[in-house]
Amino acid sequence: MDELRELYQQVILDHNKNPRNFGELANASHHAEGYNPLCGDRIHLFLRVADNIIQDIRFTGQGCAISKASASIMTSLVKGKSTTQAQELFDKFLQLITSDPTQPVEVSGLDRLVVFAGVREFPLRVKCASLAWHTLKSALSESGAVVTTE
Repeated sequence: MDELRELYQQVILDHNKNPRNFGELANASHHAEGYNPLCGDRIHLFLRVADNIIQDIRFTGQGCAISKASASIMTSLVKGKSTTQAQELFDKFLQLITSDPTQPVEVSGLDRLVVFAGVREFPLRVKCASLAWHTLKSALSESGAVVTTE
């Protein structure tokens, strides 16, 4: 678990400092806004979806290191995936960060998201890590409502 913790810190810090897919996306077909009032995290997510494939995805906003890193990694992983595959990844990620911290981690299919396993030890940070994902779900459903973690 110490190795996972160290990896967690390195990946979170790297993606916070150098977020991937950061910026607005011209000609986005889908957009959603997410807000975490507890931490002050705010994200705008822009997607270009065609034939149920996420062709491109970018985000803007500000927030804590966990929130920004989660958005950065999420955008890298779902780009090129079908909306169904993105939903499946959302479900696996949510299961990971809300699982019992005393139980072993199921890492199958999580790719780099496994570094967020440490978040489950800090319930207040679950909302930070999941904000981008809930915002993605809202954007894909085209609900238009601001997603909030409260």
